[in-house]
Amino acid sequence: MIRTLKLTTAAAALLALAACGDGGTGGGASSARSGIWAAGSSTVFPFATRVAENFARTSGGAAPRVESLGTGGGIQAFCQGVGPTTPDIANASRPMKASEFDLCQKNGVTDIVELKIGFDGIVIATARNGNSFNFELNDLYEGLAKEVPGADGQFVANPAKTWNEVNKGLPNQRIQVYGPPPTSGTRDAFLELGMTPGAKLVPATAAVEKADKNRFEALAHTLREDGAWIDSGENDNAIVQTLSRTPGSLGVFGYSFLEQNLDTVKPETIDGVTPNAETIASGEYPLSRSLYIYVKKAHIGVIPGLQQFVQEFLSEGAAGKGGYLADRGLIPLPEDQLQAQRAAATALTPMQRPAG
Repeated sequence: MIRTLKLTTAAAALLALAACGDGGTGGGASSARSGIWAAGSSTVFPFATRVAENFARTSGGAAPRVESLGTGGGIQAFCQGVGPTTPDIANASRPMKASEFDLCQKNGVTDIVELKIGFDGIVIATARNGNSFNFELNDLYEGLAKEVPGADGQFVANPAKTWNEVNKGLPNQRIQVYGPPPTSGTRDAFLELGMTPGAKLVPATAAVEKADKNRFEALAHTLREDGAWIDSGENDNAIVQTLSRTPGSLGVFGYSFLEQNLDTVKPETIDGVTPNAETIASGEYPLSRSLYIYVKKAHIGVIPGLQQFVQEFLSEGAAGKGGYLADRGLIPLPEDQLQAQRAAATALTPMQRPAG
């Protein structure tokens, strides 16, 4: 059973942290709080919310606050310092970047615990009554990149208007894709898992990578701004609803939102692989990814119940096979990996600086 820390001890520690360790955020004793605060990925949001609901019900403590700010926004807030005016947990649908880690270190967030909670896939979906697509990875780059190679090999503004102009095997349907904004980890993962390998399959773009990696990254990661790609905010459910209201459109969002909306939308295949729990967990589906939470170790033992909340997140009843997070669409880690993450949550070993 989950237990909260004794209020008197935790409150005293929290006041001390607020008074002398707010990392320049301006917090003080008056801003002390007792509830847990997690912020970040819209993909992790429904999982964190479900854990928060269960935690509040079983612990009798304050209901944790969970915010959907996008992975980048959540980590930015997390890294502002130590103290009650900053989140205890950053939810992320991609690994923390070296630049984000450095920001944390600069602001006094020196001990960060990285925990993998499960898998998710990025799907490209249409309304259930829409055309069916079997994308190749290079189709994503050639259809959605702002600049692509022209007939003479020089890069030009993407001229494609319909998908069959990109690949004759795709439907004669306008290119109109609703997807996450730049602050989203789903957007980052789509660029890394879809656009980048797709660009490498185009000879002229692959040649740029060999000559100038920065130029290549700009080409692969810059999406169209002419209405073919439409930023749709951090709410993946809004993208799902848009597909039903906008015939002929496609959407990019997390697999967990697909599972909850199979009555209205359907996934498209990539390289002949359909996204499902098995193909995502095995990595067979090209746009598979891991999901994370980042925990501020300085807040453990200070914010009441924080370590217990983290342990609940990784418990068998939540993150295990058949756990309640699977009902929300989380694809569980293999048992040995889940045990390793539980051990990390108990040991609270700080992460090392990411390579990039």
